[in-house]
Amino acid sequence: MPHARPFRSLLVGLCLVSGLTACREPEATDASIAAAREQEDGAEVTVRGHVSVAPGTFESATFERGFAVADDGAGIYVKMDEAASVALGDEVEVTGVLGQMAKMRVVTAGPSAVAPLGKNAAVSPASIATGEVDEDVEGRLVRVTAAVTKTFVDDAPYGYKLWVDDGSGEIQLFFHVSAGFDAAALMALTAGQTLAVTGLAFQYEDTYEVAPRSPADLVIQ
Repeated sequence: MPHARPFRSLLVGLCLVSGLTACREPEATDASIAAAREQEDGAEVTVRGHVSVAPGTFESATFERGFAVADDGAGIYVKMDEAASVALGDEVEVTGVLGQMAKMRVVTAGPSAVAPLGKNAAVSPASIATGEVDEDVEGRLVRVTAAVTKTFVDDAPYGYKLWVDDGSGEIQLFFHVSAGFDAAALMALTAGQTLAVTGLAFQYEDTYEVAPRSPADLVIQ
């Protein structure tokens, strides 16, 4: 195509002279999760990152088969009725509609709107204080290390609850039945025991909590 570059130069020159907006090249799309989270509910957004929570992990309480995705600065939950064919660490691009699920910021999408990008890298949790589990970290993979303040509460068939505090503020841990947690093992935990817990910074209505993805995310210290 030896004439492609001269033709493009001529086209650009004509655009500069005429000021035609149709000639302008499209601006780069910001696919960062932080930028998407700033949009209004109902906006179509595109986010890019690595899968931090596998599809269907929280199904027992959310009644859908979504997953979570994270980039270097933020995270968000992708709400889906049908599970996408992705695994932990997969890099994906998701286009969907921004909204809320029980007051948690989510992107609602279908399987065809999830595009694999071919790279896999585990998402590292951000170590934070229990008092920092709030809107600022919602949707991110986090880790807290704290003492049990209130013991096991059975909220089956949805999940099980415990409360912990590292001195900065008490938070709820929610262990989804669909994430594979055994009620008897959680019942054995006692007040004062120190736990290191990795999970998604989750919001359910007015409660911020940490939701572990599997029993491996709970370590007794």
